[in-house]
Amino acid sequence: MSHDSGKKRREAGKESGASKRGEAGKESGASKRREAGKESGASKRGEAGRSRRSQNGYGSAVTLPGDPPGGRRAALVWGVGVAVYFVAVIFRTSLGVAGLDAADRFDVNASALSTFSILQLLVYAGMQIPVGLMVDRLGTKKVLVLGVTLFTLGQLGFALSPTYGTALASRALLGCGDAMTFISVLRLGSRWFPARRGPLIGQVAALFGMAGNLVSTVFIARSLHGLGWTTTFVGSSLAGVLVLVLLLLFLKDHPEGYEPEPSRHAGAAFVRRQIAESWREPGTRLGMWVHFTTQFPAMVFLLLWGLPYLVEAQGLSRGTAGELLTLVVLSNMVVGLAYGQIIARHHTARAPLALGTVAATALLWGATLAYPGDHAPMWLLITLCLVLGACGPASMIGFDFARPANPPERQGTASGIVNMGGFVASMTTLLAVGVLLDATGGNYRIAFSSVFVLEAIGIVQILRLKARTHRRERERLVASRVEAVHVPAA
Repeated sequence: MSHDSGKKRREAGKESGASKRGEAGKESGASKRREAGKESGASKRGEAGRSRRSQNGYGSAVTLPGDPPGGRRAALVWGVGVAVYFVAVIFRTSLGVAGLDAADRFDVNASALSTFSILQLLVYAGMQIPVGLMVDRLGTKKVLVLGVTLFTLGQLGFALSPTYGTALASRALLGCGDAMTFISVLRLGSRWFPARRGPLIGQVAALFGMAGNLVSTVFIARSLHGLGWTTTFVGSSLAGVLVLVLLLLFLKDHPEGYEPEPSRHAGAAFVRRQIAESWREPGTRLGMWVHFTTQFPAMVFLLLWGLPYLVEAQGLSRGTAGELLTLVVLSNMVVGLAYGQIIARHHTARAPLALGTVAATALLWGATLAYPGDHAPMWLLITLCLVLGACGPASMIGFDFARPANPPERQGTASGIVNMGGFVASMTTLLAVGVLLDATGGNYRIAFSSVFVLEAIGIVQILRLKARTHRRERERLVASRVEAVHVPAA
């Protein structure tokens, strides 16, 4: 009996020990899993926070965890968006080489001719904030599909318009669709590429836009004289159909696993809050004034008045004038790459580059308009065109001020505010030049002097907001560094 009792006690002890070890193992495993879950959650929250700070903070030398991956897939998807913008710019600027043809076709004077571009830009500028809100709410793909449909119908309608009124309506429709492209492409780039690539991605997108301008300057101009008005514009509208197919097949709003946080939309209250919070940031306002001051001299020259000025005021042939317009576009493409690289490495260069471009533009325009002879020498016109080529890249600096000032969920709205600046200035100058030409009997020197008025207004605003924006950026950078060090554990 004693032997059996000892044996039972030993077996009970073994079972008790095994049970305790099993329970301890379970508790230890559960504890480790809970700790791992906490660490994983903290890690994910830390990565998400660092990702947001990498987009809100002003750039980084390295790709932070949670940043979009970039790579070939990103380049392909973003390339589809850029192709849409490329075609939109072809359609937008096609009137720049068809201005004299349009005046003959519709039998209109300078003021009526400028109304084509003014209405197109008025619609474009007026759509910028609504489009920014649409991009923030609906995503890039839906907005781009709508934009392509509208600007293709507008180009086709312009080709077939029998009267001045229907042609105006077609340009307005084109401007509405065109307005939906660039902000969408900027948003697409921020969703697919690391934040530190932002300045360069923006400049490369603008470069492809200028390539579209080059197509207008070279091919549309030649086609007009060889094939005629209707064939040229109907044929070019087929490019819109092509990019629409590519858009539907290949474009995605963001990479898998990098979905944006769902935003809370509350109708009119959401719209007011988005606009007010974006405008409250001095970086957004500075970006708008930089865009306002830098973009319009080249836009006015390329979009409508450059060719008539070079032919009628400077006595050049249409072929030579077209070559000078092409020089503006080529200069833009080269300068754009240079500005993108400089700003990506040296953020403090943003304001000096913008102000330097404005000063150089004013100096060359002043020298050209004040030249004592009947015609400015060719070397001066070439220099003017080279400097005008820097206006587009300088205007992109406006987005580099607005981008770090706003969180991802407000990027579309802030970009719309910035983009509105340059097109309001362009629209104002287009109208002023047309009215002054009619009032002075075709005096281009007086008409183009309106450029200096808007540049002066813009410079005052840039200088007023520059210090405040830099101070806010430094405060935001210090705060992001503190958060990066003190990442919460739960």
